[in-house]
Amino acid sequence: MLDKETQLAVEKGVMLPLMEEFYTIQGEGYHTGTAAYFIRIGGCDVGCHWCDVKESWNSELHPPTHSNIIVENAKKHAETVVVTGGEPLMWDMSNLTAKLKNEHLKVHIETSGAYAVTGQWDWFCLSPKKNKLPVDEAYNIANELKVIVFNKHDFIFAEEQAAKVNKEAILFLQPEWSKKEQMTPLIVDYVMKNPKWRVSLQTHKYLNIP
Repeated sequence: MLDKETQLAVEKGVMLPLMEEFYTIQGEGYHTGTAAYFIRIGGCDVGCHWCDVKESWNSELHPPTHSNIIVENAKKHAETVVVTGGEPLMWDMSNLTAKLKNEHLKVHIETSGAYAVTGQWDWFCLSPKKNKLPVDEAYNIANELKVIVFNKHDFIFAEEQAAKVNKEAILFLQPEWSKKEQMTPLIVDYVMKNPKWRVSLQTHKYLNIP
């Protein structure tokens, strides 16, 4: 159990359940191949059965860390920070992102969009999940829509989601890693027939980096 002061700090987003932080190459989506400092926040109840970071789900396993410490670590490494999870929007991101912006860092998020949007974002990657659909604001501000393709029905889901995002959002289809051999050829064929979409791959896994 957290003490009352820590609990209040977490509720305000002054402290966050930090799972891990690391400097690496962005592996997915629009910014693939670029250097970025990743901040992975614990806690998620969206519950994707194929999630590759299920250890992030229980926020109680990840100690509340002061946002000042997170920002100090981030600014040593990169000009771009990616906040991910877990589901980072379960927490108030206003404090963290304000401090990152004060350090003149570009601040990106990867989110399911299932919770109210907080924080200041230079790039908003929306990766919706069937279990818990995004809030309207997430669709409205998404710079990038990234749909994970686990089976053929996910193409239908992808089109449903594409119809909801703003017209400027860049559309990506990404094979779920364990199904990449089956789904990648289908995605390639689909994108060739529907060129509004782009292919996203988890290149960091091919490169064997975090």
